[in-house]
Amino acid sequence: MISRRRFMQVGAVAAGATVSFAQTEPQHNCAPLPEAIAALKSMKEQAQPITIAERLSRQEKARRLMRADGIDAILLMEGTSIRYFTGIRWWGGERLFALVLPAKGKAFFVCPAFEQGRAVEQIKQSPQAADADVRIWQEDENPYQLVAQGLRDRGISTGTLGIEETVRFVFSNNIGKASPQTKLTSATPVTAGCRMIKSKHELDLMRLACQATMAVYEAVYKSLQEGMTDGEIRHLVDAGYEKVGFPGEVDVSIAANSASPHGSQIPQVVRQDSIIMFDDGCTVEGYCSDITRTFVFGKATDEMKKVFDVVHHAQRTALASARPGATCASVDAAARKIITDAGYGPDYKYFAHRVGHGMGLDIHEWPYLVRGSNTRLEPNMVFSDEPGIYIPGKFGIRLEDDMHITENGAELFTAQSPSLEHPFGTA
Repeated sequence: MISRRRFMQVGAVAAGATVSFAQTEPQHNCAPLPEAIAALKSMKEQAQPITIAERLSRQEKARRLMRADGIDAILLMEGTSIRYFTGIRWWGGERLFALVLPAKGKAFFVCPAFEQGRAVEQIKQSPQAADADVRIWQEDENPYQLVAQGLRDRGISTGTLGIEETVRFVFSNNIGKASPQTKLTSATPVTAGCRMIKSKHELDLMRLACQATMAVYEAVYKSLQEGMTDGEIRHLVDAGYEKVGFPGEVDVSIAANSASPHGSQIPQVVRQDSIIMFDDGCTVEGYCSDITRTFVFGKATDEMKKVFDVVHHAQRTALASARPGATCASVDAAARKIITDAGYGPDYKYFAHRVGHGMGLDIHEWPYLVRGSNTRLEPNMVFSDEPGIYIPGKFGIRLEDDMHITENGAELFTAQSPSLEHPFGTA
């Protein structure tokens, strides 16, 4: 798993060439693991895969939402939505591999000929396994005509086709040219309409991901030594996730670098009494955790403790405000008021981002706990709860746990951090 923020950071290094890869990403070595890391146990046996029957149920819900929204079919390409509905994990670059799922009638795939074997192998594990309609195109053929023909075969070429939000313009534009009578629209009301509400199985997978992340964070915290670099810490996190059995990663921000919400490419070293921030998570059967722990290596100053207490209060307030029927904006406003009233305002001055984001197969997905969003919370939605205060030139403190909406309120998958000096509740 590589998050968008890590991709951007690595890309920035490549583009700017101001920090060598070796400086920030030391090579793994054969040194013995610290005791706390070595003691971690695999959690893989606790993860139960999503079944074909569950994916079929998701497709049926999508069809209901299509009919309700006047959408005749949706088109999915590589990414998490096609995995959500079919279990297919795909990458393909500039070549079109797509699933068209109609509101009524049989779905069909459009696939590059040389990828047919890989596609059929995965389709056999999808709800389309029994009677798959796979339309093949050679390298010198136009795949968009196959999409158009499929729509004609289903009697919906003059209807409305929803395009999943991550589909690149080059694909949707060429589909529009091949089928000019088809109205193209956003598939988000359908895809997000399904994905926003988690099943018990999904909640269990996300809870396990959070537990795994917390186990790794705590083991790494216990293994820290003065003089360690951020790259060495990431190496320990990598080793921790390998031990628990799930792919994961971490962003590490130390001292003044923590004042930037997503860190910095400036090389960092652990010093006595410095703030350290861990952020990110792992995936379990594709489902994400996203947890931030901010703590001090040594003794916290009074200013650090004050900021921590304000952020801790804001996180509790967001949790208390999150209940069915509340708007996403109201949760952000409740947490932001705590921070502003404590003197860290106005507006986005020190709390520079929204209070949270939806989560699932993507670490950031619909809906978002942000000003202006009138989306109402529903049971089994999952969000990050992550207020922060960032003081330029000094330090930043963010506390992030993942919460799910219940019938009567909201609950965190993991307990709040108790303090800067004992972030995992141990002396």
